[in-house]
Amino acid sequence: MRFILLTKLSTEVNRRMQDRAKIGEQWRKRVKEKCPEVKFLDHYALFGPYDFLDIYEAPDEKSAAKVSLISRAMGAEQAESWTAIPYHEFLKLAEEI
Repeated sequence: MRFILLTKLSTEVNRRMQDRAKIGEQWRKRVKEKCPEVKFLDHYALFGPYDFLDIYEAPDEKSAAKVSLISRAMGAEQAESWTAIPYHEFLKLAEEI
């Protein structure tokens, strides 16, 4: 299954911009340790209501929830994982309706 993770960092973490790469590496290490089945596909910095957008694959919703929980535990004010359905698969579902 494919998921989208939207992350908004806490003000405290955002103030530590010089440590951004180190914090990100610690987060990636923790996710890899706790969720080895998760595969990250893309990572983007955003300039809007969220700070980062990640696209990843996970076997199920529980694994996706762990990714969000790890993000929250490591300084995210908000972390939301959304199910993402590839557009061609969505069209197939729409045809079934």
